[in-house]
Amino acid sequence: MLLPLLLLLQGAQSGPRPVYSGRAGTVNVAIPRLDAAIVVDGTLDEPAWSQAALLTGFSQYAPVDGLPAGDSTEVLVWYGADAIYFGIRAFEPHGNVVRATMADRDAIDADDNVQILLDTYHDHRKALEFAVNPLGVQEDGVRTEGQAGAAGGNNATTGRFDGIIDLNPDFVWESRGHVTPWGYEVEIRIPFKSIRYQSVDPQDWGFQVIRMVAHSGYEDTWTPVVRANASFLIQAGTLTGLHDLHRGLVMDVTPEFTTKVEGDSNPPGYLYKGTPEFGGTLHWGITENLSLAGTAHPDFSQVEADAAQVTVNQRFALFYPEKRPFFLDGLENYDTPNTLIYTRQIVQPVAGAKLTGKAGGTNIAYLGAVDAVDPATGDNPVFNVLRLNRDFGASSTAGMLYTDRVEGGDYNRVFGADARVLWLQRWFSQLQIAGSWTKDAAGSRAGTLWDATLGDYTGRSYGNHFEFVGLTPDFEAASGFVNRTGIVSARLFNRLTWYGRPGGMMEQLQTYMMATPLWRYDDFWHARGTIEGGYADSWGLTLRGGWNITASVSDNLQRFDSATYASYRVNRGTDTIPFAIPHGLYNLLSGNAGFTSPTRALQVSGSLGYGHSVIFAEAAEGLELTAQASLSWKPTPSIRVSATWLHDRLVRERDHSEFALANIPRLEFDYQLSRSVFVRYIGQYVAQRQAGLEDPRTGQPLIVDSAAAVGTLSNGFRSDFLLSYKPTPGTVFFLGYGASLSEPTAFAFSTSQLQRTEDGFFLKFSYLFRM
Repeated sequence: MLLPLLLLLQGAQSGPRPVYSGRAGTVNVAIPRLDAAIVVDGTLDEPAWSQAALLTGFSQYAPVDGLPAGDSTEVLVWYGADAIYFGIRAFEPHGNVVRATMADRDAIDADDNVQILLDTYHDHRKALEFAVNPLGVQEDGVRTEGQAGAAGGNNATTGRFDGIIDLNPDFVWESRGHVTPWGYEVEIRIPFKSIRYQSVDPQDWGFQVIRMVAHSGYEDTWTPVVRANASFLIQAGTLTGLHDLHRGLVMDVTPEFTTKVEGDSNPPGYLYKGTPEFGGTLHWGITENLSLAGTAHPDFSQVEADAAQVTVNQRFALFYPEKRPFFLDGLENYDTPNTLIYTRQIVQPVAGAKLTGKAGGTNIAYLGAVDAVDPATGDNPVFNVLRLNRDFGASSTAGMLYTDRVEGGDYNRVFGADARVLWLQRWFSQLQIAGSWTKDAAGSRAGTLWDATLGDYTGRSYGNHFEFVGLTPDFEAASGFVNRTGIVSARLFNRLTWYGRPGGMMEQLQTYMMATPLWRYDDFWHARGTIEGGYADSWGLTLRGGWNITASVSDNLQRFDSATYASYRVNRGTDTIPFAIPHGLYNLLSGNAGFTSPTRALQVSGSLGYGHSVIFAEAAEGLELTAQASLSWKPTPSIRVSATWLHDRLVRERDHSEFALANIPRLEFDYQLSRSVFVRYIGQYVAQRQAGLEDPRTGQPLIVDSAAAVGTLSNGFRSDFLLSYKPTPGTVFFLGYGASLSEPTAFAFSTSQLQRTEDGFFLKFSYLFRM
């Protein structure tokens, strides 16, 4: 009762403040402009806060939309000449313990947190996200709407339709907070120098606040957001009449010094060699909405290994996300359907430059880079990437892209156009067409990609998605990630959602009924049968308290391409005979079930799958068992332990002999000494083996390219230690050590057999000079 009384007295002294209730529909906020200075210490006690606009009336968004929020939240907003300020009071009326830890940046999802979305161009397509936990620890990034957030997109199995959240961008801003007897309180300052916005005066910004409540697993929003809408951001409120915003000169210079001492076991013995290097990045804010960045000899050292994936029985390349700082800044501006831009194709640039931003209603993104010498050719690959995206209508876009990779006399060029149209509020359609032109040692060729989303409907209880994608055999994208061509694939989804009664055990039950047929490119146009794909039905159940249970069942078919097995022969001991390809495999039934516990100090999840699978290397049918388990434990606010284990075993259906086995445990230990300093250890063991190839009819050995197709074995252990000091984005100090070891017997850890294959120490220091 003390806090409300103090707030009432404070309001009486300073006069009535403007109050905006989301549930009452007062969502156009004229926030005051004040000539005031505050100290960001987490306590809202300065006089400026008594004059700020007050936002109340939150609604529940997930797992059930449209209900009043169970936990009260107040947000105070005002701005000055060079920054915008937010004050948050989050109340916990149920006597629950606030979940708050001293986490690393962008690692607060398991805590109570509040997210502020600023759509600074007011275009309902993209928003800057600034999130804080009760201690003021920061998480930031960019929230983008597009196909991956739609009913049939990459988020389909999670039941989320509200876009992609990229946490890789880091902004320079201030936040502090503390836990109180009634909940928690946070104070935030976001300088205009750190963000991009319109070059008009006055201007309006789209605005939304999201509160994640750890004890219930609920997600609340300030303006009521319903699922029966194809756009999340179009349902936000508005900060109106912002004027006289002073950004000043935006010039960031970040010099870097990196030194490494690396060892490897190449003959004549185990050797170490050092590679000290100077580099840096220059970032210039040309206008409020356009930025130019350049880099020379950037440091792309990996401070941790990519999380391992199962590589046995894989036909195509695996996708790994971008982690390198120079490419992460503004990476969302390069988004395009079918990943025709993939910056990890640029391996180790000698120099690079980027121009990103927005001019009028057009998003602009250009990237040029000169890569390190390709040992195979002796030339430096040169990349040029251009992405333009034009807004039209309430939340529709039309864009184009151009990429080229030139290496000596060889080149690959891609030009494409795409459009996404939102119609009747709950529907969108999308179209993309692209062409590629390639010249290399194999000659000159051209190819085409097309993608048509005929319709995507997002309703509260029903949704669907109908999409066809085609790629001719000669389509190539050397600057993108396209790992399969010569096909037409379809993605046909229907979703049904049921909601439980308020206070009931079941909060949401959802099912996806999916068909994913795939044809050879010419077969599709001649109405011939499919060669892959099938049907699947997946279910997701959300229970009170944050428990999630999933289950799925699928029925697939697989036919084989004779060209893939042209070099195969069957070894009969005294002679060889041609390899006979099975006509096809049908009724490949499989199932999977999993669970995730509520967000607590100890959180666990697991899944188990079993069923018929395909052994592609043998064109044979198999039985596959997959299991995944993960654990996240935070025994104190400063310590976090996370562990994962992946198990995959594939046996031949013919005789149940083992074809492949993979076990990948990964352990991470983090000790956060303060908001800026942490110590981390990551240990990862990858044990994978695959048997020699056999004829699926007789079990006799196979010969591939005139050589026996023998089995493979890999048992590797990787350890990474890191001491990190990151007071602000751009200013970092890393001191680390990493080592890779191998052994012939999995998990033996025998000192006589465990051999070091490579290791290294590295030191990195960079400092952000902001002008």
